[in-house]
Amino acid sequence: MRASREGQKVPDVQLAGMKDGSVLGVSSAELLGRGRSIVFALPGAFTPTCSTAHVPGYVALLNEFKAAGIDNIICLAVNDPYVMQAWHESERAQGIEFLADPFAEFTTAMGMAIDHRDSLLGIRSWRYSMLVEDGTIQKMFIEPEEGDDPFKVSDAETMLRYLRPDRRTLGPVLMLARHGCPYCQKAKDLLTEHGIRFDTVYLGDELTMQGVKAASGASKVPQVFVDGKLVGGSDRLAEYLQTAKK
Repeated sequence: MRASREGQKVPDVQLAGMKDGSVLGVSSAELLGRGRSIVFALPGAFTPTCSTAHVPGYVALLNEFKAAGIDNIICLAVNDPYVMQAWHESERAQGIEFLADPFAEFTTAMGMAIDHRDSLLGIRSWRYSMLVEDGTIQKMFIEPEEGDDPFKVSDAETMLRYLRPDRRTLGPVLMLARHGCPYCQKAKDLLTEHGIRFDTVYLGDELTMQGVKAASGASKVPQVFVDGKLVGGSDRLAEYLQTAKK
């Protein structure tokens, strides 16, 4: 079991970022020394779980973390800064800072280094997340040592539940819509008024009405899905949200 460093100061080492096309040294102590920050560390850029689940989770909940009083969200990996910048752009992760720990100094000081030589990856970071306030580690979520790369507790949802234990959520929301559709706009306004984040896929953006019917059974938009279940159009959504309040 990897040891938690809760209550301790973050290691003071030099990390690496990119600014205007040039490598920029970043002091971890200075970066994390003021305000409230979340750091989530992972094995490497462009690797499967990191790209399909870990980073997207934090991107999806960025606004909720900001509302919870988080000043900075940092993705950290033992890579070079050019790779981290390319990954940042690929993930469209605006609002999250991607930093490299090129010599694994921060990772080693945290006790989170792991030798992935057998996978031809070298020294990498064990997967974890932590909340840092004014340079002191307040909370850590460290993945259990089960298998090569478990992903159970360092995710964005777990961190947000810790920050906001009374938070209520409907689960992920997806809307199939059409540009210029007044009923689609009504559904968007309802979700926005209730503070519910949602993703929208529009007709014409690799979506046809045949696709809408295949997914929902109806040949009209909007069609709103909550946590994988069909709610329906804007009127059904209004009823659903009223029920969810009770």
